[in-house]
This record gives sequence, C-alpha cells and structure tokens, in this order.
Amino acid sequence: MNQDYAPFAEARESQADALTAAISRLGDRVTGLADRGRLSGPGPVFVGIGASFAAAAAPVWALRSRGVHSWRLGAGDLPIPYPVSEHPVVGISQSGRSAETLAVLESIPRAQRIAVVNTEPSPVSGLSDCTVSLGNIEDSYASTIGYTATVAALGMLADAWNGGEIDPGWHDLGAEFARVDGIARRRAAELAQLFGAATSADFVGAGPAVGSAEAGALLFREVARIPATGMSTRQYLHGSMESAGDGVHVVLGDSRELDLARTLSSAGHHVILVSAEAVEEGPTLHPITIPRRPAAQRAVLEAAVLQSLVEAVAHERSLDIEEFVFHNADTKVTAGEHG
Repeated sequence: MNQDYAPFAEARESQADALTAAISRLGDRVTGLADRGRLSGPGPVFVGIGASFAAAAAPVWALRSRGVHSWRLGAGDLPIPYPVSEHPVVGISQSGRSAETLAVLESIPRAQRIAVVNTEPSPVSGLSDCTVSLGNIEDSYASTIGYTATVAALGMLADAWNGGEIDPGWHDLGAEFARVDGIARRRAAELAQLFGAATSADFVGAGPAVGSAEAGALLFREVARIPATGMSTRQYLHGSMESAGDGVHVVLGDSRELDLARTLSSAGHHVILVSAEAVEEGPTLHPITIPRRPAAQRAVLEAAVLQSLVEAVAHERSLDIEEFVFHNADTKVTAGEHG
C-alpha cells in the first residue's frame, strides 16, 4: 500500500467525524469567497477526472435547478486551450496534482480559475487565487473522505453561487452520515454474497445521482475488481439494460428508478435499490432506505452506502483493498512541477 494514504477501513471509521469538521471549515471558506464577490456572475464549469468528475454531478444539478447555467466536463476529454468564455472554471483535484485538470486551468485566465483541492499547497491550488481546500485530510487510496468532502465543498459552492445561501442541512450531515453508514454496513454484510460470483455490475442513478452511479462503478472497479458501469437512468433505459445478465444492479433514485428496479428484479436480476422511498424487500429486490436531502447532501449519503457495499464485497471476494493492479505515471504531476 502507498504509505501516503490511510487504510480504507480506518478512513471509513473516522469519516463521519472528519466530514463534520471539514464541512465547518468549508462553510467558512465558501462564505468568505461569496462575501468577496468571487462566487458570482455566469455559472461555473466544473472540470475533473474520475471521482472528482463524479463529485460535480449533484452540484451541477443543484445550480441548474436554480436557473444557473453550469456544466461538468471531463478535464482530459476536450482540446486545450479551452475556448474563451465568461464562465469561471472550477478545477477539482483531491491530490492537487491531476495533470489533465492542471492543463485546463493553465489554458484560461487566472481570474477565471477556482481550485477545489484536498492537498494545499499543491500545483492546482498554486494556479488560482481562489482556492477551496478540504484541509489536507488523510484519505484512503480508493477515496473515501476525500470524495465525500469534495462533494460537500462543491455542494456548498453551488448553494452560495450568485447570492444563494448555504443550506443549513449541511451542519448535521456528518451525524446523518454516521447513521446511514451504520445501516448500510449491516445491509452490506447481508448483500455482499450477491457479488461473490458476479461478472459485472451496473450502477444507475437518477439525474442528480448520476455522479453517485459513476463513483460507485469506479469504486467497484478499483476495490472489488468487478467490471462496472455507471450511467443515468434515462441512458440505461435507452438500450443499455438489454444486456442485463448475471451481474448485480445498483439503482439510486426515487422516481423512474422504482419501476426500473422492479422490472429488473421481476426478470430475476438482483437489484440493490438505494432510495428515499419505502420499498418492500423481495427475493431479488434489496432496498436500502436513505433520507431525503438536497441533491449534493444526498450524494454524500449515497456514498456511505456505496463504500459500505464495496468494502463488504472486497472481503467476500478475498481481495486486499489497499492493493491496486496498475499504476500510471502520467496522470499526476510532481508537487514542484507547477504552481
């Protein structure tokens, strides 16, 4: 295991308390930026890779629900330099060393750069005068608190954008996370056997939960080494569900997701439904109930369920969570290379 990271289980155990502390720091930082006028004007474009990209989905949904034009883009998926635009760009990188995110920020004027990082100082934070730091939280290699705190940071940015107010629900989210996590751990221990011989896993989320679906699929590829795909409910309905086979389906949402879960389970496919709706357990339908919260807060609670599941599944499959198979040398820059 990389010695710069905490063991997955330890990071999970301390996550609720670390999240509570991070939310308090982040609230002060976001409020300060808003008071200085740094969170105003045209809506932000969020850029990131992997879990950082997934973390922006619910905040973008929140902004667009308020009528603010906002997008999330894969940092490495579009040509550099970025086109001239009035929209500020939020570069998301927990390590602060993501090569693709750095390249995006370097291609735009400094005044338009906002950095959201865990590690500060870092190359990404050094490229911006407007930085939101999670506070150098000790994270696991397959991200736990780094991911949930990033969602919180972006969610509060979305709340505060253009004169908005940070939702008061953030203040007790750490305690709610601990409660949901306790329930999810017990359920995960029961459901892990479903993945014992699974050859694939589908993660499907409603519009605001598509990032949770993506993050869940990434975790299961990283930690449980199960080929997994994350997508939105509507994309899944448009043909992708036709290949439902011997895998497990994790569905997140309260609306069309209920019908999707029942359709799959009635055809004999195991479905884990993460929903705020009360749904009756069935032979192949396995609900996990979470509380109703605004989109970004809910994404944090959904992460508790997904992390509990993947930890239990890794144990079921006798895998070492801390060991990754591949290590790519070109996705991170060295700390002194930029900034």
